[in-house]
Amino acid sequence: MPLLEVANLSKDFRVRKRQPGVWGSLRSLVASDWEIRHAVRDVSFEAERGEIVGYLGPNGAGKSTTIKMLVGILQPTTGHASVCGFDPQRERAAVAQRIGIVFGQRTNLWWDLPLIESFRLLRHIYRIPENHYYASLDRLTEVLEMGSFLDMPVRLLSLGQKMRGDLAAALLHEPQILFLDEPTVGLDIVGKEQVREFILAMNRERGLTVLLTTHDLHDVERLCQRVIIIDRGSAIYDGSLARLLESYAPYRTLVLDLLDGAVGRSDLVAALRDFPRPQEAGAAPAIVQEEGNRFFIRFEPRSVAAPRLLSHLSERVALRDLAIEEPDIEEVVARIYREGM
Repeated sequence: MPLLEVANLSKDFRVRKRQPGVWGSLRSLVASDWEIRHAVRDVSFEAERGEIVGYLGPNGAGKSTTIKMLVGILQPTTGHASVCGFDPQRERAAVAQRIGIVFGQRTNLWWDLPLIESFRLLRHIYRIPENHYYASLDRLTEVLEMGSFLDMPVRLLSLGQKMRGDLAAALLHEPQILFLDEPTVGLDIVGKEQVREFILAMNRERGLTVLLTTHDLHDVERLCQRVIIIDRGSAIYDGSLARLLESYAPYRTLVLDLLDGAVGRSDLVAALRDFPRPQEAGAAPAIVQEEGNRFFIRFEPRSVAAPRLLSHLSERVALRDLAIEEPDIEEVVARIYREGM
């Protein structure tokens, strides 16, 4: 059975209508005009044990609202969710024992206490057996490199140290599912990579299931094989990251550095024109940009095998260097946000 099941989940908010102008604003204070805002609309998906799923969408798309329903903070308007076999609204205590939550902009630690005291308090809150607590704490301290600041008050920790502390706090009781909401926001490059490495380590060691919301698409590339895209409250894509890129960025770019004076642009154009391709194949490889002796050639991997193209060109032009550029996931997702699926 999937650890996480979401069936036709929706959440509506009743908000007071805003009236234009000063008199309209005053009238809004006493008038009873309300409207319904659809934060999440009929979302359905499942997540198996050990999956790391990216839950993506622009600001206001409904990502955080979905997570709040899954952890029992919000009551759905319609639909149903099951977390580790429990109803998040009716069985909140059972769900809390089996999940961990990290909100990147809000800490779960006690501000004025040393970090280790937060962990000790959490041990009693979750009723973790003593031997399990120390084994889990030792492993988390090792992987997250927290030994140097365990005795420091949380308010004195750097942003990266607080995030590592929050991750440890969320996993101290060995949950089955970890909900991450913008876990790398504000961190530097080193801090982000430490967080990513830790998530992957826990996924391998414990079979941890992760639902990740983020605007940092490097997190998605590093961690997620599957993504769900939500926009205006509705899920518009659920599938592999590879299929998303193949569908919405079918091109690759071959970057060629030619030897100085060896050949000219016309030789390269002729070599591309002579490249043998089936008649039913897609667009032919074409030069899309050039910078001196550097040429950028766009091709479709579905109809043009990169090794064949490289072999063909290397026989006809003198190369100094070459590289293949993958599509930029940020551009792909931004385009989907703008234009829809």
